[in-house]
Amino acid sequence: MGIFENRKTKLPLWFMRQAGRYHTHYQTFKKQYSFETLCKTPKLACEVTLGPVNEFNFDAAILFSDILFPLERLGMGLSFHPAPTLSSKITKDQDVYSLQPISTPEEFYLFQKKALELIKEKLSPDKTLIGFVGAPFTLYAYACEGGHSGNLLSAKAGLYNGTFAAFSKLIVNELLANMSVQATAPIDAMAIFDTAAGELSLQDYERFVIPINQQLTKNFKKIFPHVKLIYYSKHTNLAYLKKINDNNIDVLGIDWRVNIADAINEFQSQYYIQGNIDPTWLLLPQNHLKHNLDIYMDHTLKKIKNPQKWIFGLGHGVLKETPEENVKFISHYIKNYIFNN
Repeated sequence: MGIFENRKTKLPLWFMRQAGRYHTHYQTFKKQYSFETLCKTPKLACEVTLGPVNEFNFDAAILFSDILFPLERLGMGLSFHPAPTLSSKITKDQDVYSLQPISTPEEFYLFQKKALELIKEKLSPDKTLIGFVGAPFTLYAYACEGGHSGNLLSAKAGLYNGTFAAFSKLIVNELLANMSVQATAPIDAMAIFDTAAGELSLQDYERFVIPINQQLTKNFKKIFPHVKLIYYSKHTNLAYLKKINDNNIDVLGIDWRVNIADAINEFQSQYYIQGNIDPTWLLLPQNHLKHNLDIYMDHTLKKIKNPQKWIFGLGHGVLKETPEENVKFISHYIKNYIFNN
């Protein structure tokens, strides 16, 4: 179980997007194959996933894939140019009812299951294997906008005109099917990424997002109680996180806008906390990176009561401009940092 095992003096770590554009290992594959081919060819997905784990000694491997494949299975026409783009959008509830799945979940998501099986075979037993999906609202935002969009005007309007309600009924079942296919491979944890959630007001987040997420996590845990659930929401502060209150979630991922000590002290009885330095720190010269880490670790460990509930990570993913030597540096720094709380 790696990151969840009892550890008295050391922090485990893994990063979102640890397999990606900053890494020469990934770039070598990307010169030969498209992003979609890398995701949907199990042997390639396995190699890309394991590259940073082997080179930087991360404590967890997270499946190399994409959160939008459920929308593709529902018939929305996914392509990458290189950003993900959908050929159709949801603008009203009738658009949801007209979606037609292109195959069974077991057939469509088989590439993820096979990749996870291959990763598990090659992964060291002391490492954690993580599958992942996008959260309902985040997928809804993409479905409404047709791709990445910052303002989410269509998605926010759909919260109040019935479109999100219709989509939610469909996507919860779809995500549960996707998660179940992944979980039948020998994974240790499942991550649910809600990167659009912080674009909502606290009131809308509590009213629309939390109930749907709780429905998904509850149904998943009924089937796979042994699989840890990780929930990450971007741009959500402590007030948002306090509203979640979901006992089916095991790990709460936070970004750098939330004080890590406050989060650990607030939620230590309920969750592990994954986070949370600013990813841009990894672009600094190493003397500045080390200086920032020294202050951060010292201040954090003086304030938190239970460092055993902390999994070190970035506030979001590794940026494409990040020097590989800085990823290696920070991994070595954390691996050799001893705390004695």
